[in-house]
Amino acid sequence: MTTHLTSLWDFDQQQLQAFIDRARQLKDEAKQGIHHKSLTGKTIGLIFEKPSTRTRVSFEAAMYGMGGQVIYLPGRDTQLSRHEPLKDMARVMSRYVNGLVVRTFGQNIVDELAAYASIPVINALTDLHHPCQILSDIMTVIEKKGAVSDLHITWVGDGNNMANSWIHAAARLGFRLTLACPAGYEPNADILAEARKAALQPITLLRDPAQAVAGADVINVDVWASMGQEDEAEARMRVFQSYQVNNELLSAAAPDAIVLHCLPAHRGEEITEEVLEGPQCVAFDQAENKLHIHKSILETLIK
Repeated sequence: MTTHLTSLWDFDQQQLQAFIDRARQLKDEAKQGIHHKSLTGKTIGLIFEKPSTRTRVSFEAAMYGMGGQVIYLPGRDTQLSRHEPLKDMARVMSRYVNGLVVRTFGQNIVDELAAYASIPVINALTDLHHPCQILSDIMTVIEKKGAVSDLHITWVGDGNNMANSWIHAAARLGFRLTLACPAGYEPNADILAEARKAALQPITLLRDPAQAVAGADVINVDVWASMGQEDEAEARMRVFQSYQVNNELLSAAAPDAIVLHCLPAHRGEEITEEVLEGPQCVAFDQAENKLHIHKSILETLIK
């Protein structure tokens, strides 16, 4: 049976931890000069309706680094732009490549491709979930702070796809999660309710960012207007002004707290230059770890 990664909810605690453990091993071995070739002779298709720098390069570098090959397919160059049924596309692509990495808008696109594909379909971002990013984020947290189950992790800002995947991660991996989101910009209500039922520690939604980060070990932030929300940017700027991660907000967290940002960052908006470039921010370690997590995911799922 083909295994897909459409969201973190697809996997249990042991499986998610295995992705991270293998990524850390691959990272350590790469630094020792060990070359991995477990995907030699394999090819993945990258179908990206949403453009990307870090996600595209890290998936391509991961696949090439494991001995495989990559075919990059911008959305405009595929039948997605011509309304071919997704079930047809999934079955055809399954005969050409060994896996599909999809970065798109609707979660329904990833889910339908996975329903009909006989090869792994990996969600590289939808408007609802961003599972691969969260795995690399958690890998970074573990490197810097130790076991996540011992930590208080916070999310500050929009209840977007990142927030939804952090909620899934909290329920599956057993850490305390507090989110601070303005009214009208909360995470998906169904995801939050389902995760709370399964969670071992509280998943709390607040309005006040200072209250949310009080004593926290990790502060996580993202842009206020995601791709596809450009026409809302001005309105969102007004709504989210008090949700900026700056030195004042950081002072409410634990003294050794770390700050995560998945990048790209809008300095002076969701995060200040001082925090992003400061010693507590690990955004560029996060970015590096995308490469290693993607290696782990590809190696695990592609047979």
